[in-house]
Amino acid sequence: MKKIVAMLLVGIMTVGLTACGSKSEPSVAENSTTDQSATEEGKNSEQEPEKKELTVAGIVFQDDQFMNMLTQGYVAAAEEYGVKILTDNTNNDSAKEVELINTYMTQNVDGLVIAPLNADASVAALRQADENGMKVALTNIDLTDAEFIVAGYTSNDYNNCYLAGQEAAEIMKEKSQDGPLKIATLQFASQLPDISKNRIDGYLKALDDAGVNYEVVANQDAWLQDTALEAASSIITANSDLDVIIAVNDGGTIGAVMAVQNAGLSDKIMVFGHDGSDQISSMILDDTAPLQSVVAQDPYGMGYQAMSALIRALQGEDYSSTQGKCEYMDGIVLSVRNKDSVNSWRVDNGYEAIE
Repeated sequence: MKKIVAMLLVGIMTVGLTACGSKSEPSVAENSTTDQSATEEGKNSEQEPEKKELTVAGIVFQDDQFMNMLTQGYVAAAEEYGVKILTDNTNNDSAKEVELINTYMTQNVDGLVIAPLNADASVAALRQADENGMKVALTNIDLTDAEFIVAGYTSNDYNNCYLAGQEAAEIMKEKSQDGPLKIATLQFASQLPDISKNRIDGYLKALDDAGVNYEVVANQDAWLQDTALEAASSIITANSDLDVIIAVNDGGTIGAVMAVQNAGLSDKIMVFGHDGSDQISSMILDDTAPLQSVVAQDPYGMGYQAMSALIRALQGEDYSSTQGKCEYMDGIVLSVRNKDSVNSWRVDNGYEAIE
């Protein structure tokens, strides 16, 4: 009997030990699977930060063909980089320029490309914008005290107009008669005095160096087409012996050509101008028009290059090589003496050749 009881007790103890063994911890393999699943779940729950959508702005200061082409350059670069762009025009109003800059700062616009009105007042507002985190690039102005800008693209006004003046001198010599040529100039000294002076000085220095015998009989401010038409018409009326009109921007050039045509003096008064466009280049190719030559800037290229540089800087690219610098973009002389070149320029700029 005792043996039976002992055997029963041993059996009970064996079952108890087996039951305790079933409550052991999971194997290492099971733990690894559980930890990996948890890690993957954690990764999936962490969303990668979205890239901030950039917004940039482009400002010009008047409504003419040059500034419209500058704006087209802004827009083309922004579209190429997939960036939202706002554009505006200050209409030669310094107060509006400052207001626009401040508005863009308030709207948290990331960067601005601008053709400033004034080397002093404009830059003060732009410097403030930079200090508030809005990057800035420039067009159509050459500044030496703008170390904060991402980049700048402009023309050398004196050099470009000296080139234009050299071509004008050759044409004047071919067509001049005895005595000094009577010349009138249309400029924009009250708007942008430094740029206007550099352009006039470049033209006249080239005439001087070429030995052209001339006399400036009138000098007026008129840079928009309508006002230039009126100013040139008045000059023609007051100077019956006028030989030449030199205009140093596109509106002045077109207005001067129209004034000479309206007066029926296209065969007597020669016009020399500034800027290249569809309308201006077609005037050079028109044998009945008085426009002899111009120097064409590259406003589209200025706008495109400046906006591209700005966007790359906003995207984190290194811009130390262009910071604080204004790069010159060369102009090209378009003349009645080389109409094939004029047509080549038209094609290169997206216009149709004119036979």
